[in-house]
Amino acid sequence: MLRESLNDLVAFVAVARAGSFTKAAAQLGVSQPALSQTVRGLEARLGVRLLARTTRSVAPTEAGERLLNAVGPRFDEVEEGLAGLAEMRGKAAGTVRITADEHAAQSVLWPVLRRLLPDYPDIKVETVVDYGLTDIVAERIDAGIRLGGTLARDMTAVRIGPDLRMAAVAAPSYFAARSKPERPDDLTAHTCINLRLPTHGGLYAWEFEKGGRELRVWVEGQLVFNTITLILEAALDGFGIAYLPEDGVRAHLAAGTLVRVLEDWCEPYSGYHLYYPSRREPAPALAVLVEALRYRV
Repeated sequence: MLRESLNDLVAFVAVARAGSFTKAAAQLGVSQPALSQTVRGLEARLGVRLLARTTRSVAPTEAGERLLNAVGPRFDEVEEGLAGLAEMRGKAAGTVRITADEHAAQSVLWPVLRRLLPDYPDIKVETVVDYGLTDIVAERIDAGIRLGGTLARDMTAVRIGPDLRMAAVAAPSYFAARSKPERPDDLTAHTCINLRLPTHGGLYAWEFEKGGRELRVWVEGQLVFNTITLILEAALDGFGIAYLPEDGVRAHLAAGTLVRVLEDWCEPYSGYHLYYPSRREPAPALAVLVEALRYRV
């Protein structure tokens, strides 16, 4: 029974953790119908229902939760043990899954990967762009990249970037017939380009600070995007004021294609950190990436 059920248990754990047959099938590299049949076969052999299925979600039953708690950590230990064998070969190998928001992935992660990966052909990196505080343990993600003030608990955190600043910018053509805002509150009278956070579904409130005074402003305009790349394009085309990371617009400010406003209300804040579970040592591939990303003044 043990040998027959081992692969089926792996399938069950993947579905239970992902909360979806479709997501689990993608992780395991099998078809969704085949995965569903595998789990049904396991349930039939054990004589209990392990997963409660609805049209929108999949969740473990009481019996399924008990089985997940029993075998899930064991599989994690096996994976860690296999990953550790890379150290015996004298080189790091394996897949590292990282979650980061779009700006962190573009400005911090990719420049490092571009230099690092040619020297480590056995390391694979999967980047999940996500604006929320992802539970990296539940989602089986190795590490996350977030701002210093939004780090998850019980995590080891490594600073990987300098302090950051935001910038309120617009094309010169936008201000041709409009006065520039002098205070954040003045933005409510302007056309602004909004960011909708994909994870939370809400619009991002623009955050300003000056002399210890903090203001959050909800702005309005014709355009809403869930990617800062398109927000920048719209700002360059004169569709309104955008609120973007300073490093991403610095070249446009120097070239005069964007104009900055409210600069004195945009104070620096803690930069990006990489975090991973503190209860265990990182796998060799992740350890290599951590050292490559570590911020050195």
